[in-house]
Amino acid sequence: MREGEVEDLFAEDPEPDDPDAPPYWFAGQHLPSDARAMGLSHHVPEGAIIDFAGRLDAGNRRHRIVAWGLLVLFGLPVVLAVLRVLYAF
Repeated sequence: MREGEVEDLFAEDPEPDDPDAPPYWFAGQHLPSDARAMGLSHHVPEGAIIDFAGRLDAGNRRHRIVAWGLLVLFGLPVVLAVLRVLYAF
């Protein structure tokens, strides 16, 4: 890595009024700076999920339904695995 790239990894999120910043509807604009520092982007599955979840608005009813659906989708396998372990005892 070159010297400038290291600083870019830990750069803060751009200001919303910055005229040089890409539009907010472009993919990858809702990733937290910590996720970017770990190397996640909207091109990898984990980064795409974080970017998608970051776009959800709690004030919109449909977005809350989608958030609950994601919670069930990712939480149900964990609950079933724990039940399987408890059933084995």
